[in-house]
Amino acid sequence: MSIKDLDVIFTAPHPDDLEIGCGGAIALLAQQGYRVGMIHLTDGEPTPRGSRERRLEETQAAADILGAAVCEVLPLTNRELLDNLEARYALATVLRRYRPRVLVGIAGRTPSASPDHYQSQLITEAARFYSQLTKWDDRFDNTAPHRIDHLVYRPIPLSAEEPQFHSSFVVDITETMEKKIAAVQCYQSQFEGPRWQRIEHYLRSVAGAEGGRCGFRYGELYNLPRPVGTKDMISLLGDWEVPPPFSPYGRG
Repeated sequence: MSIKDLDVIFTAPHPDDLEIGCGGAIALLAQQGYRVGMIHLTDGEPTPRGSRERRLEETQAAADILGAAVCEVLPLTNRELLDNLEARYALATVLRRYRPRVLVGIAGRTPSASPDHYQSQLITEAARFYSQLTKWDDRFDNTAPHRIDHLVYRPIPLSAEEPQFHSSFVVDITETMEKKIAAVQCYQSQFEGPRWQRIEHYLRSVAGAEGGRCGFRYGELYNLPRPVGTKDMISLLGDWEVPPPFSPYGRG
């Protein structure tokens, strides 16, 4: 790995999507010493609030709080984001440039919100495949092919369907929850007053529910398109942190 390579890239269609969905894990990975990239497929504009210039400032401020080594906004178009060749090439070029081992994208359809969310999932899946293709370097700014070992999904809690994946895991974000909150709060053009109160309540409620399933105060749920493999079942299972009605292992 070169000094410019990233360990993991997170991608989503609009600035604030990653912070809302994955901010806790991003901050935790950065805190653990991993090089994390945040790639926003569009700049999120136009919106009823803010401006392109202000949104970009908010985006960088949020990335700084979370500790991301790289934060980029691709020149794709908000509200018109489609899984097409232009989008696949644009994201795959970034993946080939930074050569991560892990790619994380959001997953799920949101018919009551932006259709960009589901298109982002399709683009991310395709770009991961395109990243490894040989004899096509001219389509990717002459970057070298790169195979990404792991594709991870962050399911949107309010998606239209209950997603079914081969496996899932929950990241304990208890110690980075406040960084996640602070990163989302950077987007004051989008969330202020009652809107901020509602989004903060949503963030803490979802993280509390997802984390509580594994005994964490706050967590983020992630899915894999394959089973989890292990050579050490005991280490994989770890300690069960849900408090039992009695002391575990016969101690009292």
